[in-house]
Amino acid sequence: MPLARPLRSVLYIPASKPRALDKARGLPVDAIIFDLEDAVSVDEKDASRDTLATALTEGGYGARMKIIRINGLDTQWGEADAKAAAAMNPDAILLPKVSSPADLDALQKITGDIPLWAMMETPAGMLNAAAIGAHPMLQGMVMGTNDLAKELQTRHRADRLPLQAGLGLCVLAAKANDQVIIDGVYNAFKDDEGLKVECDQGRDMGFDGKTLIHPAQVDVTNIAFSPSDAEVDLARRQIEAFDAVEATGQGVAVVDGKIVENLHVATARDTLAKVEAIAAIATE
Repeated sequence: MPLARPLRSVLYIPASKPRALDKARGLPVDAIIFDLEDAVSVDEKDASRDTLATALTEGGYGARMKIIRINGLDTQWGEADAKAAAAMNPDAILLPKVSSPADLDALQKITGDIPLWAMMETPAGMLNAAAIGAHPMLQGMVMGTNDLAKELQTRHRADRLPLQAGLGLCVLAAKANDQVIIDGVYNAFKDDEGLKVECDQGRDMGFDGKTLIHPAQVDVTNIAFSPSDAEVDLARRQIEAFDAVEATGQGVAVVDGKIVENLHVATARDTLAKVEAIAAIATE
């Protein structure tokens, strides 16, 4: 199912930093995760809620999706974060370290009808991904690859082989439930080549976009998760060839020596719809 709105680039912004919150208003990102958790020091936890509330009240974020990541409900800040976040009326509230649907149940009791997103970053979360993905209030999953690697006690590899089982389980869970699925961060924010490789890998796996830790990563990510010119051209030619054969009722459609069936046309139409959606947000 194509997304109603592209979510190629999802940037973490510390909720405690007024300058960062202001700068985010002008960045070409599809979504912002306003972070009350990892990006906020312990002594700023309480004040960051007011800082974020002020920024969101002032507005200026346009049609960018606004997601608030709270601290876990098992921490001393989690419940207050959840109540404060609900009052800010974001597009979604993101809960860290979701290991079972019960974690989302506990948050829903506080936040009511606000859509929930889940950080997928624990071994238990990987094993329970299907059940988490089916939660009625869940609309998106975000891979927490740094925390997952820590829990798995892996070593870093450019191909992310140690993480592939977890990544795959979460993609399957998200797709089975028509959820958004966003890949984890790439830590080397000055390494554009490495970022592109990891974006391409995530895109090929089925991720809708990637979380980012620095504005310098936005352009590479937006390009990687947008249909290329070649993909757009192929999509148009597949649709044209299929429609022409359908009109005559003869033979099968063939493009570039390959048979074009209904499933290929459906993918082609999704590609063109995504291009139109990207063009629309570029003018907002």
